[in-house]
Amino acid sequence: MFATIQRSHRLFAILLLGFASGLPLALTGQAMQAWLTVDGVDLATIGFLGLVGMPYTFKFLWAPLMDRFEPPLLGRRRGWLVSTQLALAGVLAWMASLSPSTQQLLFAQAAVLVAFLSASQDVVVDAYRTDLVGDTPEQGLGASLHVFGYRMAMIISGGLSLIWADQWQSWPRVYLVMAGVMVAAAGVSLLLVPSVSSVSRPLASSPRQELTGFTAMLVAVVLGWAIGHYGLRALGLNPDDANKWVQLLFVLTEIAIALPLAWVAARRAGFETLNRSLDAFMSVRGAGAFLLLIVLYKLGDAFAGSLTTPFLIKGVGFTQAEVGIANKLIGIWLTVIGALLGGAMMLRLSLFRALLLFGVLQGVSNAGFLLLAVLGKGAWGGVMLPAFDWGFVALREPALLDSLLLTVVAGENITGGMGTVAFVGLLMSLCSKHFSATHYALLSALAAVGRIYVSPLAGVLSLSIGWPAFFVLSILLAVPGVAMVWAMRTPIDALATRPAN
Repeated sequence: MFATIQRSHRLFAILLLGFASGLPLALTGQAMQAWLTVDGVDLATIGFLGLVGMPYTFKFLWAPLMDRFEPPLLGRRRGWLVSTQLALAGVLAWMASLSPSTQQLLFAQAAVLVAFLSASQDVVVDAYRTDLVGDTPEQGLGASLHVFGYRMAMIISGGLSLIWADQWQSWPRVYLVMAGVMVAAAGVSLLLVPSVSSVSRPLASSPRQELTGFTAMLVAVVLGWAIGHYGLRALGLNPDDANKWVQLLFVLTEIAIALPLAWVAARRAGFETLNRSLDAFMSVRGAGAFLLLIVLYKLGDAFAGSLTTPFLIKGVGFTQAEVGIANKLIGIWLTVIGALLGGAMMLRLSLFRALLLFGVLQGVSNAGFLLLAVLGKGAWGGVMLPAFDWGFVALREPALLDSLLLTVVAGENITGGMGTVAFVGLLMSLCSKHFSATHYALLSALAAVGRIYVSPLAGVLSLSIGWPAFFVLSILLAVPGVAMVWAMRTPIDALATRPAN
């Protein structure tokens, strides 16, 4: 009986923290895109502002500090949770006071800070979940509940927020509400999450040496950025060129030079937690291939979703309320079905079979957006949604919802939920409990590469080739990830028999 209560407590905590982890993502993604769109910001700029999510791809750089150091009084996992969640609440409130069209630089800086704190919260949430269920029979169920909570939060911040913004005629008010939710999340983390101090302990290393190594790594990042930036300028290129391809070249070159220099600096300066965690991961059979698989598995899904909101509003002509109701409010139940169905199927399917099946379904679901781009609004008629008032959201008058949009939403939410459950299971299987924050941060950062760096490319391509060709490309980009799963059947199956470490 006591064991059942403990198990329920663990899984409930994973669900709640999944919700807290998912809430800020749309506030620098879909919700922010909608705010920028209605505020008159051009599509190419919206695509480039997708780069505010870059901290999600770099979080492995500071994750070792969260693995190594403990905030006072609250412990390592709980302390970082409460700290990041309260900081998120403060920055969201600041963001609500800014105008994206007239204070674009300040707005972008606030959005980057939200992304940084959100990525930091993800580091500790992912480590906490891995510490609890990463090598237990509850892994699939834990991943399912995490995805369920995560997607529920994204539906609120990326879906209900559009409805609220439409009803209230105020995006700042929406962001203030989200700040209040993050304060509540900090209270939950403080009072309700169980301790994992006996499950995972930090590396016994010199704090001074760790901080010296981290500082050296940051200096190398800045140096790498400067080499890439000023090297291209020396070739006669301008980072503020009106040509968005030139701007993209600057971003990619700076990153390509900064990351290797950061790795060399961390090695030579003795950033021990990072160095030993990377050594531990690279000892896994097929480690390099797993890194490539993680980048590719969600690439097609990320490409299609990078500009979904502008596509539906500007490209097809739906209102904010229609997008919010169909894509998120109704999609909430479809996401629940997808996440729970994926978790249930993983109790019977091997990790390899789940990744393969769900990866194929993710790619197929992108064809729905292609169909919508070709046929347009109203092609399949509509269904009448009656007026309702649930307190937190209301529809004052009956609304006609597009049938094709609802069909596309159904496919995207169900298959997306299933694919993410299998993907989270893969990431947890690859983590060592000695370095769970660093390992999961590294792996999930690679997973975010597609979502973050395809955004500026997607914005330029959508203008250059049109929406139908854009979604054909998204389908093609899903193929390499599925092919990688098939090619890596043996090492994926070996993860099930890998000893806990």
